Amino acid sequence: MQGFSESFIWGASTAANQYEGGYDKGGKGLSVQDVFAYEPGDQRVETDGIEPGRYYPSHTAAGGYDHTEEDMALLGELGVTGYRMSIAWTRVFPNGDDAEPCEEGLAYYDHVFDLLASQGIEPVVTMSHYEPPLALARKGGWTNPATIACFERYARTIVERYRGKVRYWLTFNELNVSQTPFGIMTGCGLVMTPFDARNTEQVRFGALHNMFLASARAVVAAHEIDPDCKVGCMIASMLKYPLTCNPDDVRLAQTTNQMGYLFAGDVQVRGSYPGYAKRYMAEHGIHVQITPEDEAVLAAGTVDFYSLSYYATDCVGTDPDALKAKGNMSAGLKNPYLKASEYGWQIDAVGLRVLLNQLWDRYQVPLLVVENGLGAHDELVVEDDCRRHVDDDYRIAYLDAHIEQLREAVADGVDVFGYLPWTAFDVVALSTGSMSKRYGFVYVDLDDEGHGSCDRIPKKSFYWYRDLIAS
Repeated sequence: MQGFSESFIWGASTAANQYEGGYDKGGKGLSVQDVFAYEPGDQRVETDGIEPGRYYPSHTAAGGYDHTEEDMALLGELGVTGYRMSIAWTRVFPNGDDAEPCEEGLAYYDHVFDLLASQGIEPVVTMSHYEPPLALARKGGWTNPATIACFERYARTIVERYRGKVRYWLTFNELNVSQTPFGIMTGCGLVMTPFDARNTEQVRFGALHNMFLASARAVVAAHEIDPDCKVGCMIASMLKYPLTCNPDDVRLAQTTNQMGYLFAGDVQVRGSYPGYAKRYMAEHGIHVQITPEDEAVLAAGTVDFYSLSYYATDCVGTDPDALKAKGNMSAGLKNPYLKASEYGWQIDAVGLRVLLNQLWDRYQVPLLVVENGLGAHDELVVEDDCRRHVDDDYRIAYLDAHIEQLREAVADGVDVFGYLPWTAFDVVALSTGSMSKRYGFVYVDLDDEGHGSCDRIPKKSFYWYRDLIAS
């Protein structure tokens, strides 16, 4: 592992709405995720409130709320030095705009951070991971500028409360997803589906602008409260290659990458809207009012580091007959040089090195990989003597190849200070609402409708990763 420093953070990740469950415990309010029901066929369906007889994946999730001590002990056994997690906004402010925070919710995370500290594990904490409060969503979510102040108050509350316990904060998970049709039911905090007629670019870009302002104000607040903490953005990597060397394909890849993930990074790292984004909005009839006061906020609230998710790449091109690829949110064209997972996501370890070099060249701020992993239908094997195990060699191969390319990027001179793959434990898959699409180092015995023992069974990849970290 030559090239990684002694201080390099080896970890794993989860998110509150996919991991915790306990949606009605500890004073928690409802988030937008709590009204998305699961239907067979890996469908997530928005409902008007909670309807009897339906299964809502976030209500049970992976049962983490009721297995906190066991799970934090498993992280210690895994040997990680970092754990990327999120705080559920609705555990702290159940409606998002409550007069006072919920002490029981704050105390829960105190307990989590104390357990992590006892294991020598550094928490990397996302303030908002795809679960704005439902009460705020019904008032317009991020299209309502009043939500900015609610988020800043929430950010100030948790940074003040956990000062000395949390050194690394992320403001919004995959902020750039909010500008995609899929983002309307996750980042934007609006109770509507990706196919709703109201789901327009005008709505999404207006919401995104308010989220940019909220993120910047949270950065400023965190630095005021705790000068020793570091605050980062978190961007979903949607790296596209040109399908051919046709200059039109090359140019299409450039513009797709700009608006796909570089735009959100430019605003949060550089502190202003780039020219290509202004042109895109003008040419697409998107009108976002950016006042001088807004510009000052964005310039003052730039992040200390850039964190990212990376799973796959695909291609873009001008050939209308080119084969399509599969994947979340922004799947493009098939790359003939890549193999794909069982879900059709194209596996591209070298792409991680390409991306990290691009981001380092562009921003010159430290980088942190907080999601990378392989979703698969893992098989739990029960032996005659009742021993249980999961042989996920395919996940080991995926992670091993990506870590090798991560090492190459570090050797290239890229400042990457940690790797926290997705996920520590099996969690509810965001895109499908199912448990059967598994990413974790630890198997969680629950099915797609929440049935099972909720037992935790370390997979073969758990022991492989433990040995890799120890080496």
